Amino acid sequence: MSDTSTSKAALSRDIALYTVARFGTVAAVAALLVLVNVPLLVALLVALVVALPASLVIFKGLRVRVATGLAEAGERRRAERAAFRAELRGEAEAGT
Repeated sequence: MSDTSTSKAALSRDIALYTVARFGTVAAVAALLVLVNVPLLVALLVALVVALPASLVIFKGLRVRVATGLAEAGERRRAERAAFRAELRGEAEAGT
């Protein structure tokens, strides 16, 4: 149980870091464009178009960690669901 809560905490942290990093990239690009006298709305739109795809490359390691964590969590949920359904059917647990 401790391992599960640790992996959930790590996944939550990674998702939060990745989200903040992507929004930070958009904010940084928009700020640079505003500094060169581009209107704010135009700067935000250009920043979205440029920074979000660029952040896929820039933050590849973090993106891979998030994807791996989500895949592991999905597999864990599928295994738990299968064990629960087997228990409901009255079958012996395969894990013990």
